[in-house]
Amino acid sequence: MAAPPPFDAFRYAHAHRGEVAWLCQNTNHLVPPEVIRGAVETALRERRYEGYPLASGEPELLELVARDFGRPGLVPFLTSGGTESLYMIARALLSSGDEVVASDPSYLIIHRFIELAGARTVNLDIYRPPFRLTAERVAEAIGPKTKMILLIDPLNPLGSGYPREEVRAIAELARDHRLTLLNDVTYRDFSEGHALAAEFAPEETVTVWSVSKNCGLAGLRLGGLLATPERVQTVARYNTNDLGVNIFAQVAATAALRTKASWIGKVVEQTRKNGARIRDVVARVPGTTLPVYPSRANMMVIDIAATGIDPEALQQELLKRHGVFVRAGNYLSPTHGREFVRVSFSNPPSDIDRFEASFPTVMRSLRPVPATAR
Repeated sequence: MAAPPPFDAFRYAHAHRGEVAWLCQNTNHLVPPEVIRGAVETALRERRYEGYPLASGEPELLELVARDFGRPGLVPFLTSGGTESLYMIARALLSSGDEVVASDPSYLIIHRFIELAGARTVNLDIYRPPFRLTAERVAEAIGPKTKMILLIDPLNPLGSGYPREEVRAIAELARDHRLTLLNDVTYRDFSEGHALAAEFAPEETVTVWSVSKNCGLAGLRLGGLLATPERVQTVARYNTNDLGVNIFAQVAATAALRTKASWIGKVVEQTRKNGARIRDVVARVPGTTLPVYPSRANMMVIDIAATGIDPEALQQELLKRHGVFVRAGNYLSPTHGREFVRVSFSNPPSDIDRFEASFPTVMRSLRPVPATAR
C-alpha cells in the first residue's frame, strides 16, 4: 500500500478557512470591511472587469502611494503584489556572479529570486541580539562582487525593526560603495518611527511596498516599488503586466489609502494588544521564548528549541486539532528554522483566544518524554 501523501497545511487550511484562525501569513484581518466593500461593489456594478485598466495605474492610486511615502522625486510603479516587484528588481539589477548582503532569518522568497538572476546572497546570521543587521556587519560583508544590500524593515519573520540612525548608516554604505539598497518596507505602518532608506540614499534605494498587510488586501495582490524615474524604467523592462494590474485591486487599494488615517491607528493598537497577549501565553509555557518583543511588525517568532518539539509537528497539531494556523520556521531560515514558529496577530481577539487556549495544551502533548521517565 502506498504511503499517504505528506500533510499539506495550506491545502487543509484553505479547505477549512471558515474554521481557521489565520496566524500564519502576517495577513491583516482588522481593517473595517466597509472601507473596501463599497468601492469594489461600485466597480463591479459598473462592470469595470470588462475592460483593461489603465496600464500605468489609476492616477489617484499613484498619487496616494506617492503621498503616503512623501519622497519627492521618487515615483511609484504598480505590480501584482510586492512579490512581483522583488522578482523584477532581482532580474533587472543583478547578474551572474553578483552578491547580495542579506540575513538569516529572512523572507527567503527574495533570496530565491536573487538566485534565479544567477547571483547569491551572503547571509549574515542575525538570530541573536539585536536580531537585525548592523551597519558594521554589513560593511564587513561587502566585497568586490557585492551589488546589493537587502534591508527588510521591519523584518519578517522576527518582527525586529531598525533605528533611524542604523538605516542612515546602512544607506550611506550603499551610497559610498555605489550599491543598490533594496528596502522592503511591507510592514512599515506597524512600526512607530519607521525611517525610509530612500530619505538618506534616494539614488541607490529601491523601496518595495505592498497593501497586503497594512490595508488587509493580501488576496487582491497589489504592491509595487518606489524609486527614481531612471531606476523604475530599468526595472520595468521585466514587467509582465503591460496591460495593467487587476482593476479591483486598484479600486480597493485606492479606497484603503484614501481613508487610512482614520483607521490604521486602531488596527495597530489592536495588533499590539494581541502581541502582548501572546507574550503572556508564551511566558506560561516552559522552554518557549520570544527572541524579539515587542515586535515592530504584526508578527514575531516563538522559539521552542529548548522543548525538543519539532516546529512542523507543532504547526500540524495546532491546525488539525484546534484550527489555529502558525508557520513553522523552516520556511524562513536555513540555519534556525527548526528552532521556532512564526505567529502573526493582526487578528480579531477571538483568534488570539483560540491561540491562548490551544498553544499550552499542544505544547504539553508534544513535549518528548524524558528517557528516565520511560
